[in-house]
Amino acid sequence: MKISRRRLARQAAVQALYQWQMNPGHCAEIELQFTSDPERLQGADVAFFKSLWQGVCAATSELDPAIAEEVQDRRWADEVSEVERAILRLAAYELRDYPQTPYRVIINEAIELDKDFGGEQGHRFVNAVLDKLAQKWRAAEMLQAGR
Repeated sequence: MKISRRRLARQAAVQALYQWQMNPGHCAEIELQFTSDPERLQGADVAFFKSLWQGVCAATSELDPAIAEEVQDRRWADEVSEVERAILRLAAYELRDYPQTPYRVIINEAIELDKDFGGEQGHRFVNAVLDKLAQKWRAAEMLQAGR
């Protein structure tokens, strides 16, 4: 099965976010590392990667409190793994700022990313948190879809 260019861009964005979380630096430096290495973005939609990366970097201070509010049984800063944190930041940004992408696609992509990179049952946690955020930010779309 061929992986879509957007999925590859999301994978790279999660990897960049993980790197940024582990070694905080300037977003522009990490973006340059990814865009200057042809293997890192091979087959990916580079423009989409840049848009996601720059958007999440700029919006983290707004996204984190919104996500933390929905992570009721875990402390966002201490108990959410770095991989899940990266995936949640990326997907939350898309839910909030990419209304042209259906919420179901965003949540499904996040679940698949967590299955690829996260812990054994992490995708369930990611799904639950993103479903709550979608109810806040995509209520009309969810109603229209019959949810």
